[in-house]
Amino acid sequence: MPDRQQNDQNDFLVERIKVRPINRKKLIRRTILTAAMAVIFGLIACVTFLVLEPVINRWLYPEEKPPMVSFPEDRMEMSPEEMLAENLPTESPSPPPAEESGPVELEDEQIEEILASVVLDRENYTELYNAMNGYANELKKYLVTVTVVTSNVDWFNNVQESRNQISGLVVANNGKELLVLADASTLRRAEKLLFTFSNGVQVPARIKQQDSITNLAMLSVELTELPEEMQQEEIPIAQLGSSYRNLVGVPVVAMGRPMGTMDSIGYGMVTSANVQLSVSDRNYNLLLTDISGSQNAGGFLFDLQGEVVGIVIGNKTGSDMKNMINAYGISEVKRIIEKMSGESAVAYMGIRGLDVPAEVNQELGVPMGAFVKELDTDSPAMPAGLQPGDVIIGINERSIGSFTEYTNVLLQLSPGDTVELTVMRKAQEEYKEMKFSIELGEVK
Repeated sequence: MPDRQQNDQNDFLVERIKVRPINRKKLIRRTILTAAMAVIFGLIACVTFLVLEPVINRWLYPEEKPPMVSFPEDRMEMSPEEMLAENLPTESPSPPPAEESGPVELEDEQIEEILASVVLDRENYTELYNAMNGYANELKKYLVTVTVVTSNVDWFNNVQESRNQISGLVVANNGKELLVLADASTLRRAEKLLFTFSNGVQVPARIKQQDSITNLAMLSVELTELPEEMQQEEIPIAQLGSSYRNLVGVPVVAMGRPMGTMDSIGYGMVTSANVQLSVSDRNYNLLLTDISGSQNAGGFLFDLQGEVVGIVIGNKTGSDMKNMINAYGISEVKRIIEKMSGESAVAYMGIRGLDVPAEVNQELGVPMGAFVKELDTDSPAMPAGLQPGDVIIGINERSIGSFTEYTNVLLQLSPGDTVELTVMRKAQEEYKEMKFSIELGEVK
């Protein structure tokens, strides 16, 4: 009997755990929800990484800015009188004994006989132009056709793409980009730019910097975007010459679009180099030629040594010879090319002026410096108190002896810099020194 009670008690204490039935629908919903949340989280993480990775990468490993291109400074050509004075010996050494052999003199009959033996005909004329054409074809390796792509909407809301072409000049390779100088007139509404090199290779390009005063632009293409064969070869870079030397009478070739159409060519010579174009904070010497071209001409002037001596522009002389090609002298443009190559903003003060001639300094007592002829209305110089007739003789700690020096110093400064100008102003028949503090603006 006790055993039976013990067994009944054991049966009473035994627990049976009943397994809960699996709710498959609920499990599937949770699985799907978990997978969806994982996908959403992954997408958010991916987008966040893509957005922040370049920022973090630039912060940790800042990209080095390409170096600014620099050109050797051109020296003004000395006049024969200055060269004679500079080379004049302090002591007169005894001259070496001269040989008793004078110059050979030809009789008139001999001269006429030599000239009569030289016969020029159509073949000589043809050979001359064939030689010039061959030389012009050699210069084309420095030129780039810049295709400017823009789009317009017509009356029926249809988008129409238009393409204009201008001529560009390969001026530098900074190790990262190929730099091309071009006219900025047609770039205002550019949506896309394309370079076409003389070998037919076409690549996309971008605008680095523009200068509204000269209406020039610096364009570029990454070297890595060029075909491998071009990267391995030495890309031809145009050699910028000097316009400070006497170029009057020098033969030149106008390349680019001097006739208003692409790949047009003009032959001639420089007829004048003493016309000056006055603009804000700078003066440019213009090279006038006897090459008849378009009033909308563009391109570049080469001499017969293969150097660029001028940048072809539209007629800015105001003369009656409106169809003659003229150009900025290359020496005055080099500093602007340097600034644009580094995407550096150009400082602006808003002064138009000129050099004080030595005779004016001696006879009228006008101090040597940058003579202020007029001021731009909305310029930083106007509210600062400068006036026409003032002569700038110093900027900060540097003395200024001419308007050219003023321009060179200003190009070394940056927009936003505050400079102290030392100015001589005429008051009661004498010049008195004054100081002005001016915050420089930026050329737009």
